[in-house]
Amino acid sequence: MLTDTQRAIIKQTVPLLETGGETLAKHFYNIMLNEYTDVRPLFNKTNQVTGDQPRALANSVLMYAKHIDDIDALNELVSRVTNKHAALQVLPEHYDIVGTCLLRAIREVLGAEIATDEVIAAWHAAYNQLADILKSIEENLYQSQEDAEGGWRGERLFKVIKKVPESTEITSFYLAPKDGKAIIKHKPGQYLGLRFILLEGEQRRNYSISDAPNGKYYRISVKREHNGVISNHLHNSVQVDDIVRVFPPFGDFTLQESNKPLVFISGGVGATPLLAMLQTVLQDNNQRPIYFIHAARNAEVDGFSHWLKEQQKQHQNLHCYFCYDEDAQHMADIEGRINKELLSQWIPQNRDVDAYFLGPKAFMIEINKLLKEIGIPKQQTHFEFFGPASELA
Repeated sequence: MLTDTQRAIIKQTVPLLETGGETLAKHFYNIMLNEYTDVRPLFNKTNQVTGDQPRALANSVLMYAKHIDDIDALNELVSRVTNKHAALQVLPEHYDIVGTCLLRAIREVLGAEIATDEVIAAWHAAYNQLADILKSIEENLYQSQEDAEGGWRGERLFKVIKKVPESTEITSFYLAPKDGKAIIKHKPGQYLGLRFILLEGEQRRNYSISDAPNGKYYRISVKREHNGVISNHLHNSVQVDDIVRVFPPFGDFTLQESNKPLVFISGGVGATPLLAMLQTVLQDNNQRPIYFIHAARNAEVDGFSHWLKEQQKQHQNLHCYFCYDEDAQHMADIEGRINKELLSQWIPQNRDVDAYFLGPKAFMIEINKLLKEIGIPKQQTHFEFFGPASELA
């Protein structure tokens, strides 16, 4: 347990983390991924190159240090982190590796004059406290999914029963359990963890479930990324009847109980969890007004407009709007980007709505700003984001 002296030391390091946290995080990952190969599958190399992963870690460490006296204030961050961990099957033994590398990184980046034995001891105690919290929550998540109807723990073999190209960039994969038994009815908005054994080594990825829960199969819709090892493997090599290793669904970006009008705003493949939410509401014959606003580069890469337009014909309460950067075929409502004027026109004048949005980082920064400007209450906006939520401000 942390002593009062140790808590004071942790709080004294906050200014250092605010200015040098990302450098510390990058050094930490360099140590861990080079010296502890067993944990490499848990980390997406692309997120290391872009800096998203180090920034996310730096923010988490900083938030923990700032709230060392009030850990409950971090419940939202902890929920997001533990769900991501569970989807990739982070296990208790991984925390020992992380702790060793983090303390070493603190010592090497800050130097012995600042990172004294007393400081390292304080951070050792603080890390153990945080690790115990995360491990406990994650065990509860694992147990909950194991105990659920159709549930399991760890990996389970699924067969690709259908592979459907949705656009020039996006392909959907329908995954059914090889054993033919029931599966967990996921919460709309959740994602699956997939494990692959390739020549490049073991790789793990999370993909949003893009279909409503049905107890029989899951659908993921994957965008081909230029340098994406797994996305290209799925598009090029995985075929119908192939077997994939799947972890149970997790995630806290889920459709909330409410009767307020719904606003879904998506950019590109960020629509996938919102599709599951929309389909669930439509299947329930809920007549609450729904506004689905979708942005894409052009019609060729947009994998979801045809389905959305068909649903709009069948459901009078569904209103769909499309924005394309390039609209040579005149298939969108607007050629260009979503702006304040358009958003104000397309959603109810009464801003008492539930808004869900997801897409590329720049898109989310803009949408987050626009929702605030047009008066959507912050507590009624919901999003999922890899990295510090503060980056959306």
